[in-house]
Amino acid sequence: MNNIEVIQELYETFRDKDYEAFRRICDPSIEWIQNEGFPNGSTNYGADAVIENVFKAFNNDWESWRFEIEEYLDAANSIVVIGFYAGVHLSKKSFRSNTAHVYDLADGKVTRFRHTDTKLIWDTMS
Repeated sequence: MNNIEVIQELYETFRDKDYEAFRRICDPSIEWIQNEGFPNGSTNYGADAVIENVFKAFNNDWESWRFEIEEYLDAANSIVVIGFYAGVHLSKKSFRSNTAHVYDLADGKVTRFRHTDTKLIWDTMS
């Protein structure tokens, strides 16, 4: 399986909430960086921390949340995924926000996740 296929499978695990498959795809010491300003923004280490502090935590604040993929870019040991988030908060406010995800891989396993977030810049300007 090439790196893009690994990341495509990773997104399937998100959609299906298949946490066992997520654990198999990720390196045991995965670093998952959600920028400050993003909901529950923090850095988590290990698949179990990502599952609890990222994926399951979204259920606390959102009626719906999704990431729509527009493009995959192969950058050797990294894959960049361009797309957008869309969701409805428990307050009934909805949003759509463009973003890019960057995954680092080694030996067919995801070792790190990063994404873009402009909230802190926006807050500084407003």
